[in-house]
Order: sequence, then C-alpha cells, then structure tokens
Amino acid sequence: MKIYTRTGDDGTTGLFGAGRVGKNHPRISAYGTVDELNAVLGLAMAYWQPVSSDDRLYTVLHQLQNELFVVGGDLASPEETSYPVPRITQAEIDQLERYIDGFNVDLPPLRSFILPGGHVVAATLQVARTICRRAERNVVTLSQEEPGVLLVQQYLNRLSDLLFTLARWVNVKTQTPETPWVPIQHKETKAL
Repeated sequence: MKIYTRTGDDGTTGLFGAGRVGKNHPRISAYGTVDELNAVLGLAMAYWQPVSSDDRLYTVLHQLQNELFVVGGDLASPEETSYPVPRITQAEIDQLERYIDGFNVDLPPLRSFILPGGHVVAATLQVARTICRRAERNVVTLSQEEPGVLLVQQYLNRLSDLLFTLARWVNVKTQTPETPWVPIQHKETKAL
C-alpha cells in the first residue's frame, strides 16, 4: 500500500462512500482533530508505561484510542453512505461515565479550579482534554450543516470529562501535587 496517492494535491480529500470535499470542510476538521487527540493519547501511554505497574490507565487509554478510530470513521462517513460503518453508540458514552465514576473514587474532592500540569502524563492528558474540546466544537459546527453526529458530540463531551479525571488520578497515583488556581490580586502601584 502506497503512503502517497497525490489525489489530495488539489486540496480535497475523499469521504468514505460520499465523494470528495475540501480539506477545510467541517467534517475533515472534526475528524482531523480526533486524529490529533488519538496521537496525544498515544504519547500519554508512552510516558505512563515505565511509570506504574497499575495498568488500568494504560488499558483505558488503549480502549479510547480504538474508540477514537471509530469516531474518526463515523465522522468521515456521512449518514447517507451505503457502506457499513461502525458508529459510536450510547453504550460507549455510558462506559465513559462508568470510567469517570470509577477513577473519581480515588480522588480528593475538587474544591477549586486547578492549573493543568503536575506529572508529565497528567499534563499530557490535560493537553488531550483541550484537543478533545476542540474536536467537540468542530463537531458542533458540523452538526449545524449535517445531521447524524449527536452521539459523537456527546461522546467527545464525556471523553473530555474523563481525560480531566484521569489527569487528576495520575497526579494522585504519582503523588504529584495539584496546583490550585489563585486569582490575580491587582494592587495599585505608585508612579515611578
């Protein structure tokens, strides 16, 4: 299989079973951002592997990577395609909620906003969370033009909550303190 086809040199790309669109089409922006998110999850997994023998995080991230391929395929395939395409379902959204609840058990109550950071895996998961939110915004934009992406939108919304929870969990498991947000206190300064 060749890596390059030259078919996209004109600024278009093919949708699965639905013709070609510009590479700046909302559908392409959405699944491109999902692909970026998937890559950052791979980075988090690479950082985590040598850190802990607790493989729950690694297992969940691996599952999320596989689900994000389904999300990408779902977004690359308009509803009217005649090809059978795996789609995100309510079951995957429900599983994300169970993961949030399960990992949240190990966390202290959140009493203030926290700054992204801490352990390198936690910081990477916070980056993933922000990319996930961007993917969600792209899907919202797409939904205004084309129906059929509501479950993907809900999945990404819940996934960003899970990524936040996982980042906090990593900091707890690695005994890395969270940094609370402290509002800036403006003081009057004297003229020089």
